[in-house]
Amino acid sequence: MNQTDLVAAIHGTPWLIVLAVAGGGNAAITDLLDVPGASRTLLEVRVPYAHTAMVDLLGGEPPDGAVSQLTAEAMAVACLERARFLAPDHPELLGVACTAALVSDRPKKGEHRAHVAIASAAGVRHERVGLVKGALDRPGEDRVVADAILRRLAAASGLQPSA
Repeated sequence: MNQTDLVAAIHGTPWLIVLAVAGGGNAAITDLLDVPGASRTLLEVRVPYAHTAMVDLLGGEPPDGAVSQLTAEAMAVACLERARFLAPDHPELLGVACTAALVSDRPKKGEHRAHVAIASAAGVRHERVGLVKGALDRPGEDRVVADAILRRLAAASGLQPSA
């Protein structure tokens, strides 16, 4: 299934989402908005780049640094709570979040990576996306992360992965 078909399938599900991305995965926003039907899926998108924006989203300091599993999971839970506020009577809501450390205009001390988390009434699921430093440019790394977000969102929406 190509990217457009995957996003169209996501839009065809009853799930409503609030999405937050920080540091990477930005292409997932464009992917979701470029395919007709986004208004049936997206309630809100947030890009909390500044530390104060992240604190605002989480209601406090990130639990384990800016780019970690715990922070991605906390972001996803905050997004789910926001979805519950925006669509209180809708039974199928997801909080979708990604926090990433990608290629920058200055060398990174740590590894390039992303953490994608999806929160639902059933709990929180996490995926770590490892990247090889120097293998891709910024848009390339962002594409890998965005694809992970969309795959995780498709799975959370009940869509079967293509073979």
